[in-house]
Amino acid sequence: MMKQEFDEIRAGLESGGIIPYLGPGVLELVPNCPVPNSPEALVERLVAKVSVPHKIRKNLTAAAQFIENFKHRKTLTTIMEEAFRPNVAPTALHHYLAALPKEPLLIVDAWYDNAMQHALQSKVDWGQVQGVSQSEHFGTWVHYYRPDGMQAEDFESETWGTVLYKPLGSISPERNFLVSDSDFVEVLTEIDIQTPIPEVVKALRTDRNFLFLGCRFRNQLERTFARQIMKRSSSLHWAVLPGELTRNEERFLEEQGIRRLDVPLQEFVDAVVHEKLAA
Repeated sequence: MMKQEFDEIRAGLESGGIIPYLGPGVLELVPNCPVPNSPEALVERLVAKVSVPHKIRKNLTAAAQFIENFKHRKTLTTIMEEAFRPNVAPTALHHYLAALPKEPLLIVDAWYDNAMQHALQSKVDWGQVQGVSQSEHFGTWVHYYRPDGMQAEDFESETWGTVLYKPLGSISPERNFLVSDSDFVEVLTEIDIQTPIPEVVKALRTDRNFLFLGCRFRNQLERTFARQIMKRSSSLHWAVLPGELTRNEERFLEEQGIRRLDVPLQEFVDAVVHEKLAA
């Protein structure tokens, strides 16, 4: 039964019907990963650099907000840059997604590393769209970038064969990070009416399914971003989500029509990616 579902997902990815949505947990596939691979690991990096009140030491967005308020936004950006500066070698999953034949292709990558960008360097016809902080780029929700890292105009994205959407920003080509409470308050104020979602993403998601890899839905922020990016897509999706779920996660999966695959991510990659490569 699981093999049949894996085959169905592989076929959907390769036909363009399924949109991959990557979370920080994908980096667990990277041996000795040089950057934080979870919100918990990232907040540890922040509080190791700046002392914050004990009650928010494990809350990423609150700790980031404290640093922004009391040490300046530049300090927060510098710590984020230091944390994600190391290049992350793409995994077999990244390379597989970069090589998907169907165009136009949308890949959502909701973390700050550059592994997916590196995997796409073998292509010419692609670009990325990154969320940007209102505190640094007031009045602008996203920036567009060509493969060489030069900033692009929004209309250029309509012709890209592959669109890499980084809703939280990324280390490269420029330092764009949505990480503090104020960053997300600005976005969440408008996201219900879809203002921060790029037009090219709205177009490409229509009637397609999503496949969540390395994602959790434990907090409201994670669920809201996923829900709003999925809006007006298909009614059926998948999430590779092993281990015990919270009640909020269970409710979210049911509400959004997300079918859970209770297998480790590596097992999924072995079945879907490596089996394809070996064929």
